[in-house]
Amino acid sequence: MKHFVLIITFSLLLFGCKTSYEIVKIEGKQIGVSDPTAKQPELENFIKPYREHINKDLDSVLAFCPETLDKSKGEWQTNIGNFMADVCLSGSNKIFSKRYNKSIDLCLLNHGGIRSIIPKGNVTTRTAFEVMPFENIMVVIALKGSQINELVAHIIKEKKPHPLSGMKLILDRYLLVKSIMIQDKELDLNATYYVATSDYLANGGDNMRFFLTNEGVFDLDYKIRNMLIDYFKEVSTVEASSVPRIIINPN
Repeated sequence: MKHFVLIITFSLLLFGCKTSYEIVKIEGKQIGVSDPTAKQPELENFIKPYREHINKDLDSVLAFCPETLDKSKGEWQTNIGNFMADVCLSGSNKIFSKRYNKSIDLCLLNHGGIRSIIPKGNVTTRTAFEVMPFENIMVVIALKGSQINELVAHIIKEKKPHPLSGMKLILDRYLLVKSIMIQDKELDLNATYYVATSDYLANGGDNMRFFLTNEGVFDLDYKIRNMLIDYFKEVSTVEASSVPRIIINPN
């Protein structure tokens, strides 16, 4: 009986103990895989075929651009801004109309989101990545006509050539609004308008907080960069409209 009690006691002590571990120290070291002076032939041989494959895809010619599209040339609008807004309006509308049976009225992007020119000559996939290196996607926001006034006020206050399509503003020499036309019709304060923009701006980015108060948000799940690439694949020659979106009328 004594031995039995000892065995039971020993077993309870053995299985009742839990081993716990605590991290007391973490060590690491930096490996300079990008060090140009380091000789790493094995790493280079491993990466080389992937690099060549990616470069081949990025450098494949998709279209031709007859002129340089540059965001630095223009006060109220630029050729690349007009181009991007027109492409994003058209590309977004293809999805929006099929998915929701509605039409997009206008498109507004931000001047700072354009990160490179589209040079005269061959246009490649790399061109699209340089112009739009971010992962921004297109969304559509429903705004009342009264809220469109806030959008217009922001454009005038910023005095930046934000990419704009589907809307025409006529201002006097004091930059007071004389006319707001959307799809060639006067702004109706009681109507609902569908505005295509980026998810970044839709969340109030670049001080566009007027988007936060809305009548609805529709996620198109379509990256702006992919929209540009698809456009380049569809056309042989890139076309940038010179039709002004903001007109200063001194009279």
